[in-house]
Amino acid sequence: MRFKKALVTTLCAIALSYTSVSSASDFKLPDLGTSAIQVLPIEKEQALGEVMMMQIRSSSPLVQDPVLNEYLSSLGNKLVASANDVRFPFKFFWINNKAINAFAFYGGHVGVHTGLIAQSDNESQLASVIGHEIAHVTQRHLARRIQSAQDNSALTIAGMITGILATVVAPDAGMAILAANSTQAALSQLTHSRKAEQEADRFGMQTLQRAGYDPYAASEFLTKLAAQVRFQNKPPAFLLTHPLPDSRVSDVRLRAQQYPKKYVPSSADFLYAKSRVIARYHMDSQDAQAYFENTLRTTSDLDKSQYEYGLAISFLDQKKYDRAEEIINSLLKKQPNNLFYLDVFTDIKIGQKQFEPALKVLEQKHKLRPNNQVITLNLANTAIKAKKYDKAEQLLKIFLLEKQNHVLAKQLLTETYELSKNKAAYHESRASLLSHYGAFMKAADEVQKALNFIEKEDEIKKLRLKALLAKYRNMQKELAKL
Repeated sequence: MRFKKALVTTLCAIALSYTSVSSASDFKLPDLGTSAIQVLPIEKEQALGEVMMMQIRSSSPLVQDPVLNEYLSSLGNKLVASANDVRFPFKFFWINNKAINAFAFYGGHVGVHTGLIAQSDNESQLASVIGHEIAHVTQRHLARRIQSAQDNSALTIAGMITGILATVVAPDAGMAILAANSTQAALSQLTHSRKAEQEADRFGMQTLQRAGYDPYAASEFLTKLAAQVRFQNKPPAFLLTHPLPDSRVSDVRLRAQQYPKKYVPSSADFLYAKSRVIARYHMDSQDAQAYFENTLRTTSDLDKSQYEYGLAISFLDQKKYDRAEEIINSLLKKQPNNLFYLDVFTDIKIGQKQFEPALKVLEQKHKLRPNNQVITLNLANTAIKAKKYDKAEQLLKIFLLEKQNHVLAKQLLTETYELSKNKAAYHESRASLLSHYGAFMKAADEVQKALNFIEKEDEIKKLRLKALLAKYRNMQKELAKL
């Protein structure tokens, strides 16, 4: 699915976070302006995670791609199901960045750079890094740092969070900020200690093996990073926050030898996701076309569908719809329910303005998988393009009952109301979207506009909107505490 390019690659213009409208009155932040937090219970850790996610949305190019998000969430949750000491649900998200990096922070948030999957030789390598980051959360390494910093009068919790965020997202920039401030204590908070890395390696490998992946992939990946350190002036971003002493690679290799060696093939979804990232996020469409055409000529792989899929995307993005359609139709004949293929098929039909064929196919798939995000959002998006606004509204409202905070679904619903000229619903939906980024005062302004379009006799709707207005203002007060 493609919307405007800026929306697909980043939705961070306004910033901050939003849990849900229904729980707005429960949105309470811990006191972050002091270093005197004696303990960090789970609810505070989750609140800190939301604060950090606010800043990520404001400053980082988040990838809002239903197909890639579906894959990452599936992989991440498979690993979480095999992890120790899981205390809360995890949330996985992509950042459009070619650097090899992944990071985790309070409350189970795990960010993965697109460069990580692009540079992973197989799915087990990708899973080894994500499993390692999950272990940092479950073992509460960042939470322990806040507690250990409480006696450092020169370092406030709020300041430390800002530094941690800068470092995990852009490690070299974060380190530069801290060096400029000459705050060695803060610097020590931003890089994982050797002890924490050893613990994350140990628990991460256990998780990797239990989830059915190759535990030897962890040492393979670290060896790959170590080689880059030797041949590059600038180390990979991952190593700026995850120290790699010489002993660590050998320790991980020895730990892997506790498990029997077995061949674990990468899933087809990993291969498609990697091709999608290369085609859509790491190369321009013409370079991607050349890359996949060359790979198809030279590869010895028996199954070439992943490269054909990448080539189809490169044609689609160049608006060479007929060539893209030829490839996708051939792939769909073999796997008619493949979400990666269906997503590109939909974009081709929208590009050709052939909405009815896309609607027919997606409606059939929707009956089989009624609330799948790839199928539902593609179907709703096609309905909007076909000016079937009632259908799009119904699909999106049902979808949002289950996934209240889904950004693309909210964006599509707001667009639906705007195009159907339902002004009251448009302003209320826009308020909900703004609140997702923490722009609560702007959200309150939108609710005020929505009230102007409510019929005088509709007292129930007026009361509901006024209550929502009060909630947004209360949430703004909570953020003002920072």
